[in-house]
Amino acid sequence: MLLLTLCGVWQIQASLPEVTLQDIDGNSVNIAGLGKTGHPVILSFFATWCKPCMQELEAIDEVYPEWQDEYGVTVYVVSTDRAQDAHKVAPLVRGNGWDFRVLLDPNGTLQRALNVKNVPHLFVINSKGEIVYQHNAYLPGDEEKIPGYLQ
Repeated sequence: MLLLTLCGVWQIQASLPEVTLQDIDGNSVNIAGLGKTGHPVILSFFATWCKPCMQELEAIDEVYPEWQDEYGVTVYVVSTDRAQDAHKVAPLVRGNGWDFRVLLDPNGTLQRALNVKNVPHLFVINSKGEIVYQHNAYLPGDEEKIPGYLQ
C-alpha cells in the first residue's frame, strides 16, 4: 500500500503544475507550458540572500551557453523572495549579467506545488515535459551532473 502511495506522489510531481508567475519584466509565464516546448528546461529556485544559490547560479551561468548550443535548454530561475524584497531580484540578476528568465514567486505558489522546502532547489524537465531530476542544496560540481538529464 505504501509503495502505491509513493508512486502516486511521484506521478503527481512528474510534470509541471498549472501555475502562472510574473517574470521580472512583468510578463506572465505559465509554468506547465515550460514543459511543452520540446526542449529541456532547468527550473532553479533561489533567494537573493542565499549564498549557495548564488554559487549555483554562477556555476550554471558559466556553462549555460554551451548547454544552450548542445541541448537547446532554457534556464528559468524562480525567486522565492517575498513581495517586500522582490525589488532586489532584478538588480541582482542584471548586476551579475545572468541570461536566465527570472520568475517571481513571492507567495510561494509554485514552491508549494513542487514541494520546494528550501533553496537552492533545482529541477530538470526533459523535452517531453517530465521532471527527470531534482536536487536540493548546492556543492561545487553539482552542475556537472545536469547534462546527463538534458538529452
